[in-house]
Amino acid sequence: MLSACQVSQSTGQTLVWSDEFDYVGAPDVQKWDYDLGDACDLPAGCGWGNDELQYYTTESAYVDGEKLIITLDKSSVLSGTFTSARLATRGKASWKYGTFEIKAKVADCLGCWSAIWMLPETNEYGGWPKSGEIDIMEHVGSDPDTIKASVHCESYNHIKGTHKNGAFKLSTAAEEFHKYKLVWTEDFYETYVNDQRYFRYEKESDDSAVWPFQQNFHLLLNLAYGGNLGGSKGIKPEELPSKLEIDYVRIYQ
Repeated sequence: MLSACQVSQSTGQTLVWSDEFDYVGAPDVQKWDYDLGDACDLPAGCGWGNDELQYYTTESAYVDGEKLIITLDKSSVLSGTFTSARLATRGKASWKYGTFEIKAKVADCLGCWSAIWMLPETNEYGGWPKSGEIDIMEHVGSDPDTIKASVHCESYNHIKGTHKNGAFKLSTAAEEFHKYKLVWTEDFYETYVNDQRYFRYEKESDDSAVWPFQQNFHLLLNLAYGGNLGGSKGIKPEELPSKLEIDYVRIYQ
């Protein structure tokens, strides 16, 4: 694992936040919070609004001295239940604009849904999707050679079928670590794989329906199972456990 550079060579921006995962044990509580359970208390209903099958726990995330490991597995307590983890910087750190670099190796089982993404810290324009969502990287086991990035806002979202996204062919996504990057400015945001741009979303106007991305957002890392996207071609519990591994997170402004 490389040490974090204090200045980004590509943008000239200064490092403002990072986690190199160079310690052992639970993720740093000064930097990470957890989403827990199956979200059955949310208005969207169970499965975190996407009919996902996993139950999020704190025990499913661990740092081994070099990387963060989120493990999806069959529950050892409840038959037919799957456990995983969803980490967020919510309440710890959030940002408006910047360059976000995350080096990761995704999970590879059928039904797995690895994600690196961002949500608004305070929902300034209302609940989802009005306040926006930035998907830096999504990968599902049913389409193992493809990485995707998406935008969600009031005008463009998957509920309406109007969401905008980009796709990048990456045959080694589950075999090797790759760098996923978001460059976010006041006028656009772009996503990259290994410094190759594959998606750009531009501000059409100041209307929050198309550009709610003028407020602070926090970062999320999670490994889901099944659901509307991850389970579109079924699941294979016999392939578990599976892991999403994060080498580092670095944020420049």
